[in-house]
Amino acid sequence: MSSSKNNRVIIAMSGGIDSSVAALLMKQQGYECAGITMKLFDSEYNGDIDYEKTCCSLSDIEDARSVAYSLDMPYYVFNFKDSFDENVIRRFVNAYIQGSTPNPCIDCNRFIKFRRLFQRAKELEYDYVVTGHYARMEYDNANGKYLLKKGVDEKKDQSYVLYSMSQKQLAHVKFPLGGLTKPEVRKIAEEHGFLNAHKKESQDICFIKKNQNGDYADFIEKYTGRTFQPGDFVDTAGNILGRHNGIIRYTIGQRRGLGVALNQPMYVQNKCVETNTVTLCTDEELYSKNLTARDINLITVDRIDGKINIKAKVRYNQKEQPAVAEQTGDDELRVEFDSPQRAITRGQAVVLYDGDIVVGGGTIL
Repeated sequence: MSSSKNNRVIIAMSGGIDSSVAALLMKQQGYECAGITMKLFDSEYNGDIDYEKTCCSLSDIEDARSVAYSLDMPYYVFNFKDSFDENVIRRFVNAYIQGSTPNPCIDCNRFIKFRRLFQRAKELEYDYVVTGHYARMEYDNANGKYLLKKGVDEKKDQSYVLYSMSQKQLAHVKFPLGGLTKPEVRKIAEEHGFLNAHKKESQDICFIKKNQNGDYADFIEKYTGRTFQPGDFVDTAGNILGRHNGIIRYTIGQRRGLGVALNQPMYVQNKCVETNTVTLCTDEELYSKNLTARDINLITVDRIDGKINIKAKVRYNQKEQPAVAEQTGDDELRVEFDSPQRAITRGQAVVLYDGDIVVGGGTIL
């Protein structure tokens, strides 16, 4: 097929079902397609990863290559390891050390898929980047902006991790799975005999080995060469409850694995790097209504004027909750929920929705 204007697409292929079906659908729609897999990391810091549960890992390259060749598409592997280390792994490690709990999938989309991959696509004269995300994009003639919308499959919707996309990026991206459900996608893969039709879902952070002895902490200590010292567990009044094994080994809302005997169920409420303390609280004390976010990105508007009634969520697999949002600075949002939310966590994203449209979002302080 000869090339024509706005007809050339580059498809990010992780070796999984979703990106494979995305490639198939673009071929069926008559686009000139090329498949690519991004080489993002080596396993020098984490030993043997369970690649069945990760995405974008080295062992997936052959699956992606097989699907690309079966669709008669050229296929390439791009080495983005340096960029991934700088913009995803290092940001994750630094945030964790400072007591935050970041979402590296958001940074991967922001800095790798929709920055470095966009740059490479432009260099190679491709018109669009295509991914297997369950999200939708459409142009709103009324306000002259591209809109990011939730995927129709509520269980698989991935708009939360895409909130940082710019208008320029949305103009050159396609999400062919946005109008499909996961069972429909799996059925398409089966009907076309894709070898990965029954591949397991990716669940964990791709560059970290999941185990029973520290998970993120083990990785961070190997990556930094540092050992994080024990300190005190304290309650909300400052009373010492016991000793912790280093603040990087705990996450907000955690109950299990604290290693301290208590009279009632207690949860991690806060981590203070300066005092090397981990604050524990009751379940009731985990709830709060307000948050402040920075490093914000707005999609539907250039700025939020006054207070607006929206829905918002503070973690990927949470249902959006009614709230009032207000922009309190050039790079600051304040969100007040109608009802208290459990374990609002510094470093995670808050994403604002107007129905199924993503208004924007930011990083929780």
